[in-house]
Amino acid sequence: MIDSLLKKIDVMKNPTVVGLDPTLEMMPASMKAEMFEKYGKNPEAVGKMFIKFNKEIIDSVEDIVPAVKPQIAMYEKYGIEGIKAYLETIEYASKKGMAVIGDIKRGDISSTAAAYAAHIGGTEIEGQAFDLWKEDWITVNPYLGIDGIQPFIDECNKKDRGVFILVKTSNPSSSQLQDILVNEKTIYERVAELVAEWGMQSMGTMGYSRIGAVVGATHKEQGEKLRKMMPHTFFLVPGYGAQGGTGTDLEGFFDKDKRGCIVNSSRGIIAAYKKNDKYGENVGEAARDAALAMKADLQY
Repeated sequence: MIDSLLKKIDVMKNPTVVGLDPTLEMMPASMKAEMFEKYGKNPEAVGKMFIKFNKEIIDSVEDIVPAVKPQIAMYEKYGIEGIKAYLETIEYASKKGMAVIGDIKRGDISSTAAAYAAHIGGTEIEGQAFDLWKEDWITVNPYLGIDGIQPFIDECNKKDRGVFILVKTSNPSSSQLQDILVNEKTIYERVAELVAEWGMQSMGTMGYSRIGAVVGATHKEQGEKLRKMMPHTFFLVPGYGAQGGTGTDLEGFFDKDKRGCIVNSSRGIIAAYKKNDKYGENVGEAARDAALAMKADLQY
């Protein structure tokens, strides 16, 4: 999967992933009215809105963006109807040939970690295999150490899928834990060393591992340091755009061949129609223009 993602990025000359993180407040007024009238003001209506909204975004960027990243929490908020929208979104994006990163941030140990790993490994019932989630990549939390990561690595190797492990996150308070010094190294540097070590179990053929790292765009110096520390680790980079990260900030996150990262933008693309009256409720056109502007800014 890492080789496939690298090739998609090279073909499109665009290291961008669109975060499909819809909210009810983000929905166009006419779409809200339509779904509330048809289904009532309930979770089913919101799920239907999210599916329609996401499909419009996907249709608008499928030829210029290699991947999407739905954040599962935005869907879980609405229970089973939200999960249906999450799954249908993944299936639709996959059929369009896009890579799908399921932003699920799981983290536990033993049999629980193995159960969570079904997100990429599928599940088996009496010898019958089911790929229920259909994500190509997922995000995971390393706080419990290798016991919480190994089940995911095992499934990555079996199914040629991938995980992104939280290393240096983009949120302002990440420093409360991640920047603590322990034996002259920060916590995030120690996690980076572990992720790089773990990743050697799961190398692709193009120099990068299936075991990637989440490194926030809002931390320019740390990102540059981590690239040097983790030459074979592919980065998922949140924090671009709405959180303040720019293309210039990210130059040192890439390797010498301008590879090694995929950069996420969520609100900046999917809610772009709200920023300019010229789009009206044309969600797709605004998203496409925003995605093209991001591609130009990244100068791939």
